[in-house]
Amino acid sequence: MSRRRGLVAGAVVCSFVLAGCSDVAASESTPSPTQSSVSSPSTTPTEKPTATPTVKPTVKPKPRVKQKPAYYALRVERQLDKLGYPVGDIDGDITARAKQALCAWRETHGLPVSRGGLTLNDAYSVLNATSRPAPTREPGIYVNKTCQILYQIVGKTYKRIVWISTGAPGYDTPNRTGKVWRKWAGAHESSLYEDAYMYDSLYFLKDRPGIALHGSRVNSLVKPYPASHRCVRVLRPEIHHIFTETPIGTKVQVYGEF
Repeated sequence: MSRRRGLVAGAVVCSFVLAGCSDVAASESTPSPTQSSVSSPSTTPTEKPTATPTVKPTVKPKPRVKQKPAYYALRVERQLDKLGYPVGDIDGDITARAKQALCAWRETHGLPVSRGGLTLNDAYSVLNATSRPAPTREPGIYVNKTCQILYQIVGKTYKRIVWISTGAPGYDTPNRTGKVWRKWAGAHESSLYEDAYMYDSLYFLKDRPGIALHGSRVNSLVKPYPASHRCVRVLRPEIHHIFTETPIGTKVQVYGEF
């Protein structure tokens, strides 16, 4: 009887032990609840947007305003006068006298010769020049009837460029080439026309002995157009200097048409 009680008691104890083992086993085998295994997404560094360079708008240059010839008139007159082409009053007004100077400028620079007014080509040519050109003709005196201008060439330079007035209609100064054959200093009365006085005369056509280069009683008789009686009227005192510097035998050429 006592043996059976001992067996029962051992069974009970064993039962407790097994139950405890069961609890421990269950505790060890069952995972403890954990935090959610879903991790927060990793933060990708945001790339800064590339700054687009600001393109400055292209500033188109303003078109150059093409000025009219009159815009340059005063400067052209000053430059012509400075270079020895007589223009008269320097006031920006292209008068008949200024046109004579322009005509001479065109001739001495190989441009079409005319008494026309100022052009843009004239203005650019004059304003860009720094000196007179060298003549392409031999020394002598050259009378251009188109321009009503006389050139005195000494050596390889234009010594003087002077206003003149050739023969009026009906008294045309002939287009000829001659040589100074006679010089008459001072004043004398014309043998052909009464009360017509000539100063420092240079005669250059032996077969037309009355035709000469000469000064007149007053410079107002030296018009910007043909107005003489076949002779070539030259301004004073320029004619006096030309007279003094021109020896017998000097070439004289008259050419052109007014």
